[in-house]
Order: sequence, then structure tokens, then C-alpha cells
Amino acid sequence: MDFTFGGKYRLEEEIANGGCGSVFLGVHTVAGKEVAIKLEPALPHALTSPLKQESKVYKSLMGGPGVPWIMYSGKQGDYNVMVIDLLGPSLEDLFKKCNRHFSLRTVLLLADQLLSRLEFIHSRSFVHRDVKPANFVMGLPHTASSHLVNVIDFGLARRYRDPLTGEHVPWRRERGEHGERRHGVGTSLFASLNAHRGIECSRRDDLESLAYMLIYFLRGTLPWRKIRADTVAATWDAIYEAKMHAIGTLAGAVVFSSSCRYTSYPPLCAYTLLCFHTLLAYARSLRFTDLPDYAGLRDMFRTLGARTGITEAIYACDGRGDMDWECGRGWTTPSRRNSSGPRSSNQGRGRSSRVCEACNAAALASGKQER
Repeated sequence: MDFTFGGKYRLEEEIANGGCGSVFLGVHTVAGKEVAIKLEPALPHALTSPLKQESKVYKSLMGGPGVPWIMYSGKQGDYNVMVIDLLGPSLEDLFKKCNRHFSLRTVLLLADQLLSRLEFIHSRSFVHRDVKPANFVMGLPHTASSHLVNVIDFGLARRYRDPLTGEHVPWRRERGEHGERRHGVGTSLFASLNAHRGIECSRRDDLESLAYMLIYFLRGTLPWRKIRADTVAATWDAIYEAKMHAIGTLAGAVVFSSSCRYTSYPPLCAYTLLCFHTLLAYARSLRFTDLPDYAGLRDMFRTLGARTGITEAIYACDGRGDMDWECGRGWTTPSRRNSSGPRSSNQGRGRSSRVCEACNAAALASGKQER
């Protein structure tokens, strides 16, 4: 069945599905440009909807660095519709393709951009409230913006201050019907401790979630990643207890492989751990209304980046061509015999034998160009 929204955006196949709606590939019927179309069922008599709220946030933020443009939003038939720029893979997708590990170099380049994205969102009086790898996507491959980290999914975003007066929202805590603790919003894996406690989110909570995300990229996991319980509320409570137990030693658990020259910097290990621990501790130390020192945090990570060979020129181009999935760095490429034949019993047991699909593809493409 042929669906056209806004008079010119034709619906194609579904490319993503989530709790806040489904995302489809779309095509401009005149220009032929591919776009992303997000749909949610329009509930009768509803005055507002998550997608309508999200489109308002996009309209307030679009034009900023790393924020997609919105081309159309409205209600059509049984659906609320939003049409935005089509972007590339998410950091979660790339993380999985790289065997759930990013090199220190890539994490530092991402941290620089991610801090800037949060700073911009916060400067427009919003907090994202769902900072996680799946909500940051790269530009389309083979385009001028392929290296740029974009932030998406503002379905849970909320203003933390009045944009005209600058007055901060008051501190408050969500409670259940019987006064019990009610968890907040976001994704439990990366949610801040205050979100677990049901406390209203502010800028500090986005930063704390970012700290968990960066450590997740370095470690390949988080200690509470596989915790499950019978109910959603029980899962949030169990993860909260695990975070409280691990929060003091989390950053110190980051391990760098001695078998990989790109992720192993023995003289720098203490300083490396200190940087990520400092981000987490700093976010946890902020008061509800405090303004984070984004520039200071970027300088801290850039100092570590300089020690690992990241120059200002690389930062200036946002790490173009220098990420793990772009340059084939980070994993040992398998021999021709192992790559084409059945998997050996030892393959995948150690980090030195793990293979990154994205890195292999980049290496093969580079080899073809040289020939």
C-alpha cells in the first residue's frame, strides 16, 4: 500500500521500532532524497502526544551541530508523523560491529563531540534524559558529515529552565501512590542514580549517563548490564543497588588489552582511569541547578588525547577517518584461511583473536584502492 505524508514523502520499509513509535525509510517524491519518517498511532481526543512533543524539541534545536533537520510534522489519518534527516548507524550498532569494544582513541574522539552535543542541548534549556549509544548516530556513510555524531530521539527531553527568565525548574521527587520510591525516565542501563530515585533530571544527570556510556565503550559492558527481574520496577531497583555497590570502583575496572597496540598505553593507564572516574565523580558532585564545566571536561579528555597522539587537527575535523570502524584499527585481522573457513575452536576467546566486521570492511576497501 502506498502512503505519502506531507504531500511529498513516500513511505518505504521500516528501519527501526521502539516504544515511542516506528521509524521508516522515506523518499521525497520530487527530489528523490531519502528521509526518515517516524510514525505513532494518533489517539482519539488526545491533546498532545510523545511525537508531537518530540517534534517541538527538534524545531527548537535544529540547525545546531549534530541535530537533524525536521522537514515535516503533523497528523495525517490515523497517525502522527514526523519527517527528519536520514542518518547513518548508531553508536550502539557500530559498537556491536566492532565486537563490543572501542579503542581509547575512538572513545576520546567521541567524548569530545558528545560533550559538545550535550552542551548545546543544555544551552537551549533542554535536558535529553535518555543518553545512551542508540540515541547517537553518525552521518550517512560516504557523505561530508559521515564523521559527525548526531543526537536523536528527544521523546523524553524536557525543559529544565524557563528559556525567557532562566528560572530553573524546582527540585522534586516522584513517589508512588503509597509513598514508595518510583524510578524516573530513560534507560536503566545508563540512567543516573538520581533518575533511579525518581528525582527530577537536570544537566548533571545527562553527564552522569554519558560517563556510564563512555566506560561502557571502553569495557565492552557494565557490571549491571545483564541484571533482570520479574517486573520493570524490580529491574530498575536491582540495577540501582548494583550501581550503588559498583560506583566507587567502576572506572577502575576499565581494562585495556596488552595485545593491541592501539588500546594499550601502559604509562598512561593511571591517568586514563582518572579521567573517566573524574567525569563520573564530577557529574555525581554537581548540585541540581549547577552549570557543568563542559570546556574543562573537554580539556581533560583532550590532554589525554594528546598523550595518545590525537592532534588538534584531528579534533578540528571531528576525527574524520580516524574512528575504529573507518580505519580498520583495533582488532587482529584473521588469516585468509580462518576468515573463509569454519570458525576455529580458539577464535574469539581472547581479545587478540576477536574480529571487527567494520574494520575488516574498511581494510578490504583500502586494499582495493591501493591496487
